[in-house]
Amino acid sequence: MANAVQFGKSTVVANPLGLGTNAVGGYNLFPGMDDQAGRNLVEAALAHGINLLDTAYVYGLGHSEQLVGEVVRDHRREDIVIATKGAHDFSTGQEVIRNDPEFITQQVDQSLARLGVDYLDIYYLHFPDHDTPKAEAVGALQRLREAGKIRAIGISNFSLDQIKEANADGYVDVVEDEFSLLHQDHLTEGMLDYLRDHQISFIPYFPLASGLLTGKYVEDVTFPAEDIRSQIADFKQPRYGKILAAVDQVRPIADRHGATVAQTILAWYLQNPLITAVIPGAKRADQVISNAQAMNISLTAEEYQTIETAFAHFKQTKSGKSLKDPD
Repeated sequence: MANAVQFGKSTVVANPLGLGTNAVGGYNLFPGMDDQAGRNLVEAALAHGINLLDTAYVYGLGHSEQLVGEVVRDHRREDIVIATKGAHDFSTGQEVIRNDPEFITQQVDQSLARLGVDYLDIYYLHFPDHDTPKAEAVGALQRLREAGKIRAIGISNFSLDQIKEANADGYVDVVEDEFSLLHQDHLTEGMLDYLRDHQISFIPYFPLASGLLTGKYVEDVTFPAEDIRSQIADFKQPRYGKILAAVDQVRPIADRHGATVAQTILAWYLQNPLITAVIPGAKRADQVISNAQAMNISLTAEEYQTIETAFAHFKQTKSGKSLKDPD
C-alpha cells in the first residue's frame, strides 16, 4: 500500500489515491444518477483504503455533499479526509462565480451542514471569480481555519499568476486542477515547479482523461455528433491515434504487474514526485475497488520512465482543458 501523504504545510494526511465524487449525487452532471449507487461508491472506497473523499457544492447543488455525509456518519470521522469546494452562486437563477469573503464564509457553513460534520479537512475555492483579490479570498479561508472549521486551504482551476496572488501570505496548502499524461500544460508552464518550491500539494483531476487512459478505446471508433466526445480534441485524429499508440506502450508494463492499464497509469501518478494525490472519479463500486489496487503497484524506475517517454509528445502540444471554465 502506498504511503500516506501530507497536504501542503497543514496537518491533513490521507492515502494518496482518493475518490472524486461528481458521480455521487451529481444529477446535474450525469443522467440517471441513483442515490444508493452513490452511497455504495463511497462505502466501497472507504472499505478499500481510500480515505480521501473529494466533493463540491456544484455536484448536484449540494446533493453529493449530503450523500457523502450520510456515509461518513457511519464511520469514524477522524479516519476520513473530506475535501469540498465552493464558488458557484445560483441565487439569481444564473450561474455566478464568487470568491468574496462573505459568500465563501457562508458556503463553508452550508457545506458543513450538508455533510453533517464539524470541520472540513480541505476547502477549495472551486473557480476564481473576476473581481475578488485572490489573497483576500484566501484570507477568509484562513480565518475559517483559525476558527476550526477547515484544516487546509485549497484553490482549484486557478492560473499560475492567480495561484501566486492567492498565496501572497503563504496560506495555500493544495491546488487542484486538470492534469494527466495527455494534459501536461502545467508542467511546461511552470505551475508544478512553483507548487513544489512553496510546499503546496498538487492534486490532478481527470487523471484518466475521460477514459482514454484506461485502455478501453480502439482505433476504428467514431462518435456521433450528439456524443460530447465528438467535440473534444482528444478524440479527434490524428491526436486520438497518437494517444492510443502511447497507451499501447503501457500494456506490457500492466501485464507484468498483473494490472490493468488504468491501474498502471494511476500508479505512475502516485510515483510522480510533483503529484501529492490523485482523485479518479467512478460511477460503479467495482471501478472504485479496481482503482484502489493502484496503491499496491510499485513501478520500477525503468517502467516509470517508459510511461513518461511514451507520452512525452503531449508535453509539447498545448491541449487546453477538456473542462470549460465557467465565465
